[in-house]
Amino acid sequence: MKKTLTAAAIALAVTLAGCGGSSSSADASGKSSDPIKIGIPDDATNGGRAIKLLETAGLISVDPAAGWVPELKDVTEYIYNIEIVPTQANTLPSTLDDFGASTINGTYAIPIGLVPSRDGLIVENQADATADGEKNPFINVIVARTADKDNETYAKVVKAFNTDYVAQFVLAKYSEASIPSWPWNPTELSDEEILDEVDHYTSSPEGKTVVKLGVCGASNDSWKAVQKILDDNGDNIYIELVRFDAYTLPNEALNSGEIDLNSFQHYAYLNKEIESQGYDLTVIGDTNMAPLTLYSRKYDSLDALKEAAGKKE
Repeated sequence: MKKTLTAAAIALAVTLAGCGGSSSSADASGKSSDPIKIGIPDDATNGGRAIKLLETAGLISVDPAAGWVPELKDVTEYIYNIEIVPTQANTLPSTLDDFGASTINGTYAIPIGLVPSRDGLIVENQADATADGEKNPFINVIVARTADKDNETYAKVVKAFNTDYVAQFVLAKYSEASIPSWPWNPTELSDEEILDEVDHYTSSPEGKTVVKLGVCGASNDSWKAVQKILDDNGDNIYIELVRFDAYTLPNEALNSGEIDLNSFQHYAYLNKEIESQGYDLTVIGDTNMAPLTLYSRKYDSLDALKEAAGKKE
């Protein structure tokens, strides 16, 4: 029987590690007299997700008319004494100590060892991200140029990704920070066996069609699992990863023909990019979901952050 994992299974976790107090000034009650700064991604879509997460946390109120990707102007009330600071997403892990808390995507959280249920103050519930029966806008996708949407080679890449083997690898490797978005069954292999196979797997481009695929962040080992499936199937396709250090780059590179595919973003971000930049790109397949999480090195719980911030006067 097929099963589909959703981030809802992990989204309720709020017990977390962390230590110390705030470096901001405080009054006699211990509450901060300055706003506690909270970092969020500075792109419109992930920034909107972060604002919704802060609303769920009870820190702010947001105009419901703004939907799932509100902007700062849509914040109708600061319930607690906080300041929201848009920051480049890939710098949020390295600047975490500079903020009272930051909302960080799994792409950037995994490499520094952050685990949502252990380290997060609150985790985005992606099961709630679908309104009126619409497809979850935060599922990550494989994207091609519209002219290549029916490319048979690219279709084989998507098929290889959406396999039981890759799903089990994703869960074993990344746990809560990245989960498969497609129905799957456990393989006959243990998690340890799959991890060992993929971690030690190598492939050669010799005699194969090379597909240049743009990615962001350091957590892209799932593509090694995909490569193994492609090789096992005899598809003669080699995935060459092209790494970009900012979210703004892979769509531009794909649209210009510098790369063949990319896989780093969700539906909502892609749609915003197409709308704002005029890119002629389209989704050809789904991959994983990566819930956004609020992390802190200064507060060990959401309640502790609220107590330090204090209610907004």
